[in-house]
Amino acid sequence: MTSRRKPPIPTTPIHDLRQRILAYFQTLRIAMSADELDAALAQAEKQRWGLLELLSHLLGPQADLRRQRAIDRRIGEARFREPTTLEGFDWAFNAQAIDRMQIETLASGEFIRRGDNLVIAGQSGVGKSRIVQSVGRAACAQGYRVRYTTSAALLHDLTASLADHTLHERLRYYSNFDLLAIDEFGFDRIERTESGQAASLLYKVVDGRSPKRSTAMVTNISFEAWADYLGDAPLAMAILDRLVDGAIVLKIEGRSYRAHRAHRPAAPAVAEMEQSNRSPKVKR
Repeated sequence: MTSRRKPPIPTTPIHDLRQRILAYFQTLRIAMSADELDAALAQAEKQRWGLLELLSHLLGPQADLRRQRAIDRRIGEARFREPTTLEGFDWAFNAQAIDRMQIETLASGEFIRRGDNLVIAGQSGVGKSRIVQSVGRAACAQGYRVRYTTSAALLHDLTASLADHTLHERLRYYSNFDLLAIDEFGFDRIERTESGQAASLLYKVVDGRSPKRSTAMVTNISFEAWADYLGDAPLAMAILDRLVDGAIVLKIEGRSYRAHRAHRPAAPAVAEMEQSNRSPKVKR
């Protein structure tokens, strides 16, 4: 018996496949022009790439670009005051007061995943703001939603919301971030002077976030002074109870970076110029 040959499986013309793939990219909102696809296919043929290698070259740069855009969007949403990172941080200056390994562990974002709070206490100028903003920026890169604000700005916003009856919406806004970093608590008494309900509003923010989301508080006053500072001992204790219980507490007792930079000797060229400017001019 003569065996019959199976009819050949029809294949899609290369041109049609190419157009279909370009349409797929467009549907997925992946920026890929016809020229870029042709260049990748030509390189794949020249380098003898396998299918997985070709897909990696096609999708990898687009995925990296989309990932970076998402990071940039989260960083913009965080509203950091300074574009600072831990890179270039002078660890040696306050080596006895600042544990580098501990700070870099915080920057890994593990405490945010656990929902732990963070309190950084210490006098002005020891690097507290840079640390909390750097940790927050690293968290943005890991996919966490972060919001940075000062205590004064936060309470100003919430006090204004009392006037237009939007307090509930603002509290819900601040409760949605994976990490809320509140800087400069105790920096001055603006919280008390601008808002008679500072303690109550701060309590509502902390209570609305705990224990599901992380809150970072940066302060230059001791815990014992919070009651006097806020003018409401029971609410101050309630805030501390929700914020500090089980939190990571860093107490930095070191030298001031700002004072050190202010007293740093001028560079030789600058010093020479200053001396020249101070020297009497000889009239010719």
